[in-house]
Amino acid sequence: MARHLLPITALLLGSALLLFAGGIHGLILPIRGAAEGFSASSLGLLGTGWAVGYVAGCIVAPRLVGAVGHIRTFGVMCAFAAVAILLQALIVETWAWIPIRAVSGFCFAGAAMIVESWLSERAQPSTRGTIFGIYTMVNLGAVTAGQMSISLGDANGAVFFAIGAIFYCLALVPTALSTSASPAPLTSVKLDLPGLWRNSPVAVAAVFLVGVSNASFGALAAVYAGQVGLALTAITLFASIPVLAGALAQIPIGYLSDRMDRRIVLVATAALAMLADLAFAILLPEGQLANLVLVGLFGAGIFAMYPIIVAHANDHAPPGTAIQVSGGLLMVFGLGSILGPLMAGVAMSAVGPRGLFLTTVAAHVVLIAFTLWRMSLRGAVPQADKAAFQISVPARATTPETAALSGGEEEALPLEPEAAPADEADRPEADRA
Repeated sequence: MARHLLPITALLLGSALLLFAGGIHGLILPIRGAAEGFSASSLGLLGTGWAVGYVAGCIVAPRLVGAVGHIRTFGVMCAFAAVAILLQALIVETWAWIPIRAVSGFCFAGAAMIVESWLSERAQPSTRGTIFGIYTMVNLGAVTAGQMSISLGDANGAVFFAIGAIFYCLALVPTALSTSASPAPLTSVKLDLPGLWRNSPVAVAAVFLVGVSNASFGALAAVYAGQVGLALTAITLFASIPVLAGALAQIPIGYLSDRMDRRIVLVATAALAMLADLAFAILLPEGQLANLVLVGLFGAGIFAMYPIIVAHANDHAPPGTAIQVSGGLLMVFGLGSILGPLMAGVAMSAVGPRGLFLTTVAAHVVLIAFTLWRMSLRGAVPQADKAAFQISVPARATTPETAALSGGEEEALPLEPEAAPADEADRPEADRA
C-alpha cells in the first residue's frame, strides 16, 4: 500500500493544510464576530456568503482549470483564501466579512475539486476505496485540529487569522513542488432540477432540507455555544464533536441502508436529529457535558443523512449517471445552505439561541413528513437494484469531483469536460514529451 500512497502524499498534505486553515477560518469568524457584538442574523449571513461562493466555485472552477491549468488555479485559490482571512482581520465589519466569506467559499470549492480530481487520476481501481477513505480521514482530522487549535490561544486578537493565512499559503507548496502529472479536466456538472425530481423527489427535497439544517448549524454553532455560556474550549468541542460523530455514524447507518429501504433509515436518522433539536430548543441546556452529549447525537443525525440521500438517488438513477446525480444533488444542497443560515440567524436574533434549533427542527420535521408521504406512494427499490452506500465527508466539504474519487466515475458517462489545460507548464517535462 505504501507504493500507492507515496505518489499522492503531496496531494494529501496539501489538502490537510488547506482543511486545517479552513477549520480555523470557519470557527474564528463567529467567535470573533460574537465578541465584537455582531448580531446573530449578520453571523448567519456569513454562512450564506460561504454557500454562495462554494456553489459558484463548483461551477466556475472547471473553466478556470481549463484556461490556466491545475497548479496555477490551485495556487490562486490558496492565495485568495489567505488574502480573504487577512482582510477579515483588518476590516472587522459585517458589511465586509460577508462578501469576503463568499470569496473564501469559492476558493475552497475550487481547491478541493482540484485535489480530488488529482487523487482520482492517480488512484487505481483496486486502491480507490482505500485512497478515498484515507482522504476522508485526513480531511476530518485536519478540520478538527484546526478548530481545536483555537482553544490554545486568544480568539479575540488577530493571531488565528494570521495562522490561518499561513496555512492557506503552505497548502499550495506540496502541489507546486509535486512532479505528478496534472490530471484530466475537472468534471463539469449542470443542475437539472426537473430531471433530479423525476428521478427521486425524496432525494431532492431531503437534500435541500439537509442543506438548510447543516449549514445553519455550521454557521451558528459557535454563536449558540457562546450565548449559552460555554467556555472557548467547550465551544471548539461543540463545533468539532458533531462532525466526528457524523463520520462514525455513517458506518452502521450505511450498513442498515444497504439492507433495507433507505427511506426508513433516512427517517430514523432525521428523527434522531429532531429529538436533539427539541432537547436544545426546549431545555436550552447550559452545562458543558449536557451540551456536548446532545450535540454529538445531533451530529450523528445531521451529518449521516447526506450519503443516504445520494445512495437513494443513485438507486433510482439510470446506469452511467452517478456523477450527474451526485453533482446535481450537491447543487441543491448548496441552495439549501444559502437559505438555512439566513433563516437561523434571523430566528436567533428574534428569540435567542434556541432559534438555531427551532430552524433545524422545522427542516427535519418537513423532511420526515415528506419522506413518509412519498413512501406511501412509491415502493422500495428491489435489493438487487440498489447502489452501494458510500461513506462521505460532510456535504459542506463535498464537490462534484468527490463522486469520481469515491468510485462513481466507473459507471459514469462523459459530462462534456472542459477544454484541456492550456498551461503546458503544469505538466512535468517527461509528460510533455
